[in-house]
Formats: sequence, C-alpha cells, structure tokens
Amino acid sequence: INVRFVLGVNGPKGLQTSASMGYGVFTSRPRPGTRYEDLASATLLGFGTVIGENETVESTRVWETAGAPAAVAYHAFLEQHDERLESLPNADRFIELAMAIPEETRHLTLHEGHLTVMNDGPDPITLAQVTVDDAYWAFTAERSQLGHLARTAVHVPYPWVAGEAHLVKILTSTGTPFEHEIAVAVETPKATAAHLAAFALIGLYVGVLPVALGLCWFPVLARLTRRGLDVLLAVTIGLLAFLLVDAVQEGLEGAAQLAGAFQGTALFIGAAGTSYLGLEVTGQWLRAVRARRKDAALSAGSVLALLIAIGIGLHNFGEGLAIGAAFALGEAALGTLLIVGFTLHNTTEGLAILAPIAKERPSVALLIQLGLIGGVPTIAGAWLGGFVYSRVAAVMCLGLGAGAIAQVIHQLSRQVGSGQPGPARFATASTMLGLLAGFAVMYATGMLVG
Repeated sequence: INVRFVLGVNGPKGLQTSASMGYGVFTSRPRPGTRYEDLASATLLGFGTVIGENETVESTRVWETAGAPAAVAYHAFLEQHDERLESLPNADRFIELAMAIPEETRHLTLHEGHLTVMNDGPDPITLAQVTVDDAYWAFTAERSQLGHLARTAVHVPYPWVAGEAHLVKILTSTGTPFEHEIAVAVETPKATAAHLAAFALIGLYVGVLPVALGLCWFPVLARLTRRGLDVLLAVTIGLLAFLLVDAVQEGLEGAAQLAGAFQGTALFIGAAGTSYLGLEVTGQWLRAVRARRKDAALSAGSVLALLIAIGIGLHNFGEGLAIGAAFALGEAALGTLLIVGFTLHNTTEGLAILAPIAKERPSVALLIQLGLIGGVPTIAGAWLGGFVYSRVAAVMCLGLGAGAIAQVIHQLSRQVGSGQPGPARFATASTMLGLLAGFAVMYATGMLVG
C-alpha cells in the first residue's frame, strides 16, 4: 500500500525537510516567495460552510460555522507580520483591538504558551502531535525526544478564551496519549511585587492572624484547674487528630496523582517518618539544653509548645500550597473557599499551641514567636504554590506536616492525666468529651473547605 505523507509545515526548515523527504505539505496561508513547485504536493487548507436557502453571509449560523476559522487567519497574519492582513475585511479594527491587549498576554497562549512535559516511563519517547479540545495544533518544543524523567517545554499557540476549560493532549510517535485538563484558562501568575504582596496577604490572613487570635485566649486558659487543663489538652489532641487525618488523606490523594516513577505513597510515608523522628530529636535536644542550662525561660511546657508550633507550621505550609496552587491554576472560586475555610479552621490552632503553657507565665515575646512559627509558613506555602507549584513538593510537604502532627499528638497525650498509664488518661468522661469536641469543631469548620 502506497501512503502519501503530507506535513503541516510552512517555515523554511519544515518546507526544506518536506522537500528532501519527498513529502507534500498543507497550509492555510501560502508563504510569499516560497517555491511550492519543488514539493511533491501543496494543499491549501480552507474553511467555510454551505449557505442554505434564506441565509446570507451575515447569518448567525454562517458566522458560528466559518467565523472562528477565519479569525485564525487574522491571528496568524498578525503574528507573522504578514502584509496580507491589511487586505482582509475590517483588518484595521482587528489590529486596533489586538494592540489594545497588553503585549504579555497578546499572544493568547495557554499558560504563556507552554506546557511542561515529563517522561515518567522507562523508555524514551518522541513527541509527535498536540491537540487542544480535540483539534490538532502546531507546536514547538525545546526537544522532541525525551529520555527517562527528562523534561521539555511545549509551546502551543492557541486562541484560548479566559475562564473557559480546555483539554490538551500530547501524542507520542507511537500514538500514546497524555492528557491534561485546564479547568479554567488564566495567565499563570508571575513573581512580581504585586503578586508577592497579594499571596503574602493571603498567607497572613489565613495563617498568622487566626493563630494569633487563638493565642489571645491565654488569660482565660491560665485560670483553669488541673482537670480543666486535661480537658483542654484533650480538645487540643482532638483538633490535631483531625488535622492528621486531613493531611494523610490529602497526601495519599496527591501521591496517587504522581507519576509511578516518583513512588508517591513511599515519598509521603518517608516524609512523614522523617518529620516525626526529626521532631523527636529536636524535642530531646531542647530538653537536654534546658537541663544543662537550667533555663527557667525554657520550661517543659514551652518546649512542647514550640514543637506544636513547628508541627502546625508545617501543616499550614501545606495549606498555603493548596491556596496558591488554586489561584495559579485558575480555580479562583476554590481558592476563595479555601481562604474562608482555612481561616476558620486555623483559629483553633492557637489554642493547641497554648495548651502546654496554660499554667505557666510565658513572656509576650515567646507568644509572638510561637504564633509566627505556626502561622508564617502559610505565606511561604502560598508563594511556592502560586509561582512554582509542584505535585511532588506538595506530597512531600503534606507528609512532613502529617508526621509532625503525629509527633505532637504523642507528646500531648503524655501530658493528659499525669501519673496514669496509657489509655487510662482518657478514661474520664470530661477528657473523652473534650477529645470528641476538638475533633467535632475541626470537622465543622472543615466542611467549609470541602
């Protein structure tokens, strides 16, 4: 069977390659000065529709059918600085509207014109074709052949519409498809001063202020009896238990979305184990420093409060990642919902930090330090999620947060019901109710996030 190959190329290099291989070409706009007679064939790609009875070229159906492809010709001539643009109807008006668009967004490309592709399989692949919304589009790539875990940027000029969804599919030379849905087409945020300030304000609103508000309960907590303190510790453990469940669920869901080569579940569990043991070592070191220096300012309660603040800070870093990524991926509604939900969610975290030092007299400076340790990582997470979001980094950070929270729960459990062994510490009705109340509060506020 003789198969005639036709290439969709129009540049000097593509035309030369097609001629040398004996292939034909098809194009929607012949390039001036090109010797198409040197090619095996040259096919003109046209657009149009059959006008029915009682229809004119101004009919709505005709415009909907043939108008969009015609607009592609305007766009192509504009991009190529082709003088033939001036011969098209209403070209002056088109140029006027196009020039009114800021230059950085004028090219109308998906995410500034490129998608990042990584080969997560063991065998090398060759990028062959790109489709957007089931239509084939020309593309350029920094390199078309990718080895194992190699990356490249694929540039796809496409007249996307802000706010609409698009499905991008990349086909290899063997026909294997790789799909990615762009839920909402928006320009990817750049690390400008304005965007940095915006994400910093989001992190301040979601992480720092709620934790600080929680710390303001200290005067009330200082008046608690021993039994009341046990109830407070149980409430804190319930709060953290919910955060642990939440972090594990999100981490495992994110791990399932990673390429198999990254072994997402193992990455999550490894990060969790690292942070759990890391906080254990940190706690032992701080206690050793306290014993060696006999530092009254570094009490057993303040050491535990510091560990809780670190654990909550790691968890809030993951929340910042989620918010930043939501806005970067165009999911503004989700990002707004996350801000409201996490803000309510995090007001209880200040109580968790205060619980170990409720019967002490901590300095204002210590309270400020604990609040910043617990809240400021939200800002860093929002920056990372908004500008350089990575699923691998997100899974690892969620693992770090989960392990840290598990270590904090372990440490807090040892403070409940002093002198009582293991589960007996939670055997009283008041402590059990406190444990359930803490979990229930986080569950109720968490519904706003989901």
